Parts: sequence; C-alpha cells; structure tokens
Amino acid sequence: GGAGGVAGSRAVRTPAPGFAHVCANPSSPASFYPLASGEANARVSSTDFLPLGFLPAENEIAKIPADAFSGLPNLEWLDLSKNKLDSQGLHPDAFKNLAKLKRLNLDGNSLATIPSLPSSLQELKLNDNDLQGLLRQSFRGLFKLLTLEVEGNHLHDGNIYPLTFKPLRSLIYLRLDRNRLRAIPSGLPPSLQELHLDTNHIEEVTEGVLNKTLNLSVLVLSNNRLQEDRIAPRAWIDLPKLESLDLSYNRLVHVPSFLPRGLKQLTLHHNRIERIPGYVFAHMKPGLEFLHLSHNNLRDDGIHGVSFLGLHWSLAELLLDNNEFRAIPRGILNLKSLQVLRLSHNKIRHVPLNSICDTRVAEDSNLISMHLENNLIDRRRIPPTAFSCIKAYHSVVLRPQQNEEDY
Repeated sequence: GGAGGVAGSRAVRTPAPGFAHVCANPSSPASFYPLASGEANARVSSTDFLPLGFLPAENEIAKIPADAFSGLPNLEWLDLSKNKLDSQGLHPDAFKNLAKLKRLNLDGNSLATIPSLPSSLQELKLNDNDLQGLLRQSFRGLFKLLTLEVEGNHLHDGNIYPLTFKPLRSLIYLRLDRNRLRAIPSGLPPSLQELHLDTNHIEEVTEGVLNKTLNLSVLVLSNNRLQEDRIAPRAWIDLPKLESLDLSYNRLVHVPSFLPRGLKQLTLHHNRIERIPGYVFAHMKPGLEFLHLSHNNLRDDGIHGVSFLGLHWSLAELLLDNNEFRAIPRGILNLKSLQVLRLSHNKIRHVPLNSICDTRVAEDSNLISMHLENNLIDRRRIPPTAFSCIKAYHSVVLRPQQNEEDY
C-alpha cells in the first residue's frame, strides 16, 4: 500500500552536482526534490516515508549540518563516499542521533577526524580520507561494530592511541592498508578475525602484539619491509585459528621459521627468498595446502630433501615459477596431494625420470596442472614415462621454451 512507510522505501543514487531527497506525497509516487549543490539538507516534512538506505554518493557535498538527518530516524545505511566533506563541513554530531544506522560509508572525502557515531553502527568505511590519527574517543561506544576500514590515511605509530580499539569488542574485520605504520598496532580487539596491513612500512613483528587476537584467521602483511630476523620467534606460532598469512612483497631471504601451526595458505611471492630451510613446515598440522613462492631467488641448493617435511599429505598447490631453478626441485615426488605445480620461467634443462612421477609405483598422481613452460627444456629429450602418473596429457604445459625454435 502506497508510497508511505518502510515498504515503499528504496535507495536512490542521485545525479551530481547536487543530490535529491525522496519525500512522500500521498497523492503521487515518490518525488525528487533537488537540493542546493554542496549542502546536504535531508530534513523531511513528513515521516510517512522513511528510507532505510540513502545514497548521496559521488556528489559535491561539502557541508552537513547537525540536524541534516533529523527526519530520518529509521535510516539503516548511508553512503556519502566521494564527496567533498572535511571536518569543518561535517558537523561532529550529524550522525549521532541516527539510532538505527548500521552501515556508514565515508570513503574518499577529506576528513581529518572521526565524527561522533551511533552505537548501532556495524560497518564503518573511512578509506582515503585525511585522518591524522585515531584518538581515545574515536570509536567510543561502537561495541556492535563488525567491520572497520581506514585504508589510505595518514596513520603512523605515533598517532594511534594505544587503547583506541578497546571499545570495538565485536570487531571482526580491520583494514589499515596504505598508511605509514612501522609496526602492527597494539591493543587489537580479541574478536578480530581478519587484519589487513598491506602497503605500510612495517619492519618487525614483536612477540606480544598478536597474543590477544586468538580468533585471527587471516593476516595480510604484503608490501612492507619485513625481514625474517625481525619476526619474533613466538610472534604468531600460537595463534590457533590463523589459516592465511600473506607476506608477499617483503624482504625475506628464507621462508620464516615458527609459522602458525594450523596455517593453510602461505603467500611469499615477490621476496628475495633463497632457501626453504629443512623442517620449517614439520610442526604444522594438518599442514599447508597452498604455498606461493613465485618471483623469488630460489636455486637448486635452496631446497633440501626435508624442506617439504610436514606437507607430504596436505599440499595441494605449489607455485615456484620465476625463480632460478636449473633442475626439478627435490622432494616434489613426496607431495602426494599436489594438484597444481608451477615451475615455469626458471632455467630447468631436464626432466629426469622419477622427478615428477615415480615409475617404480603404479599409482596416478593428483596433479591436474603442471607448468614447465619458459625453461630451457629440450622437449624431445624428455623420457617417455616422465609424466606417466598424470591422468590427463593436457595437464602438462611445456610450450613455449626459452630460445626454442617453432617445432
């Protein structure tokens, strides 16, 4: 019935430069009332029509007064991303009385401070602003917040108050990418499950910084300045739920020791890794499933017979492309669960018998994708049974080889 009430609500994306506000008119369908460009004045004369979602995104809004949303008590989500809001133009109490607001997107503005926010909030996005720090009161009362994103701001170790995250006792997902942090912030909520710190200046991981985050399952530290000797031995080995660790684009020279016991995915591409130390995975249970080591400096002597110990029955995907191998690495034969093996873009010259398939046992391999292209292999000299355990011939990619004539 009719345009009034929540049933008639619908989110509206309105054209730049100004934005329209939807009001109910009992005698006609919902109408659009354009507002003055640059100012959000969302008061309504009638409470018949109370939209659940409001989308004045990608406009030229530079000013929001304290009472801008006073007529919208049922508002549940609000997208003000990509406007021209700064901390002078946005009244600090503009959102305070939106008692049902669950999702607020303020990405792509110029806010230097975080305004007062209602305790109902579950998702807060403040990416690509000008935040100059996280203060003691920044997240006060936000005990229902599940997702917090503050990527691409001016955050560093000196402007994040030690207890700033303390009120966030329900927080699951935290994104702090593209800031200037040299260390993982302390005082992270124990509820946290996913932490993203890509593209910072992180040089070390200290012993106690993650000891309260026992629910952490995903940790992304790619594009930082980490070296393995700056990772404390007990930094993360005791995190019982950590399953995915991304250390790509760092300064690691060998695979770090003391990895989390339950880890399933380890991403180490684009480092300077020369060595997989023996037994480095031996303590892991049930064992890694995905190991990504593309674009490193691994040579034949960097992998030992015991380098993959602990992964023999778990590893499904091993990426070793774009390294310095001259031969098929030792230990591949023992990886009984391996489905994807990538050795392309190396300097491999031969595929010896019993390097991929053990011809002494009549059993099929689990390999469904085997990449050996862009090496120095003479395909005519590959032993006929070298790939005999691989069920489908097309699973093996051998073309092209470097400096190869077209056969």
